[in-house]
Amino acid sequence: MIHLTVADLGPAGLAAAQGTLIELAKAVVKGRFDDVEPRPAPALTQAAKDLADRHLADSELSPTMLARELNVSVRTLHRAFAATGEQVSTDIRHRRLHEARLALSAPSGRLSISELAAHWQFADGSHFTRAFKKHFGRTPTEYARSTEAALPSPHRHPPGHEPAEGA
Repeated sequence: MIHLTVADLGPAGLAAAQGTLIELAKAVVKGRFDDVEPRPAPALTQAAKDLADRHLADSELSPTMLARELNVSVRTLHRAFAATGEQVSTDIRHRRLHEARLALSAPSGRLSISELAAHWQFADGSHFTRAFKKHFGRTPTEYARSTEAALPSPHRHPPGHEPAEGA
């Protein structure tokens, strides 16, 4: 069966199939194989997360797109994530928020809140700000200010390293 279907799989589908086969083999070796209901959820979930990471800034990224690329139904994808206590859309949003937070921490070339929102596929700046605050406990602006305060100023010197007088 694998030999017949492997040609129809794309790279993401191949990765998911490989992960599923590894999980199946581990279950057989451990004697916990359930021939009624195999459990490929961890491998499928990880394959979906890996694929999502490669497409986080894409406007097309959605559970439907992930399912299509992994050659599974959307329902199967949702069930796989549910088995891990997550939702596909929530996972995508959290990954985008983490990437936006990293961008806010960048010392130079920082995007505006509106630009970050657009780049990470949030409807607008206020939607992004609400989601960011809900997830991290402060607004993107507050977060950016706190990271700026933590960075050493080019004009400040660490204690004990002040320039000598007259220097």
